[in-house]
Amino acid sequence: MPVITCVEDLRILAKKRVPKAFYDYADSGSYTESTYRANTDDLAKLKLRQRVAINVDQRSTRTTMIGHDVTMPVAIAPTGLTGMQWANGEMLGAIAAEKFGIPFTLSTMSICSIEDVASVTTKPFWFQLYVMRDRGFVREMIQRAKNAKCSALVLTLDLQILGQRHKDIKNGMSVPPRITIANLIDLASKPAWALRALGGRKTFGNLAGHVQGGASGIQTLSQWTASQFDPTLSWEDVAWIKQEWGGKLILKGILDVEDAKLAVASGADALVVSNHGGRQLDGAMSSVQALPAIVDAVGDQIEVWFDGGIRTGQDILKATALGAKGTMIGRAFLYSLGAMGEEGVTKMLEILHKELDVSMALTGTKDIREVGLHNIVR
Repeated sequence: MPVITCVEDLRILAKKRVPKAFYDYADSGSYTESTYRANTDDLAKLKLRQRVAINVDQRSTRTTMIGHDVTMPVAIAPTGLTGMQWANGEMLGAIAAEKFGIPFTLSTMSICSIEDVASVTTKPFWFQLYVMRDRGFVREMIQRAKNAKCSALVLTLDLQILGQRHKDIKNGMSVPPRITIANLIDLASKPAWALRALGGRKTFGNLAGHVQGGASGIQTLSQWTASQFDPTLSWEDVAWIKQEWGGKLILKGILDVEDAKLAVASGADALVVSNHGGRQLDGAMSSVQALPAIVDAVGDQIEVWFDGGIRTGQDILKATALGAKGTMIGRAFLYSLGAMGEEGVTKMLEILHKELDVSMALTGTKDIREVGLHNIVR
């Protein structure tokens, strides 16, 4: 086992251990991937102010996100096909997040179902919803989330139409992997993954049984999903979902000030500044470019969170300094899960927490709630 000191170490290990199609699914953007790269590049360009001779003993990274106490301002973002990085990965990720004291968000497009995750957790988790053409299915998913005692609904708004990701097309990505010579060679080089996969879930757990005719094969499910993402999604649908849900609502995929104002008007409890990890509109602004203007416009009316490019605890600190009240982490979670399963997720959270804590100390900050623009070189 190599010495793991940072998220990049976990990414490298995941690339060795996860089949190429699933690793590339996690580590890809749309078209030229310019927005995907900008998410991390623009965070790196921000510089922190080093301060000295300030008492920074007894530091605290604890805060709240929509009223939930959190060990640090981080939630695990909803990620699709997570259980293909490591068998039953959503369940393992939820366990690790609960133990660490941060929220876990389950994707509609998860391999493990809502009920699977509820069976291994003792505290409420969050559920992410896509709006499908079949509103009966949407209503059923909301009810299942209620039955599982989910404490917040994360509504993703930026996936009405699927952005093209060239790597997925070239890899012929499917669940489970298609039996081709290239895939067989790849799987032969990753026997531990293949052995774990035998005992894990192998299809979209939340969708099984909902395709026309009752079929549950992954090809049918994939075709059903592609036909079900609804390009007519509107703010009227957001209002309907808020009414159906009746609990804490988080809107994910906001990148424009005008949309942020509409999010406030919808009555949502939080919005997430996000470009879907650069997987949708290539050429859009990086999340960190969009964050300051949205905070200035609506930050006093709604909790503004940040998603996109976080790989270090310093990235969390930078987003917080720019006004984010919370962050969501997707790829770093997938890297850590693919590298080492539940142990990897715990390791990743420990790394981010230590980086955040040490960086707070070196900027002269004792409490994460005191972080602000004064911590950034302007």
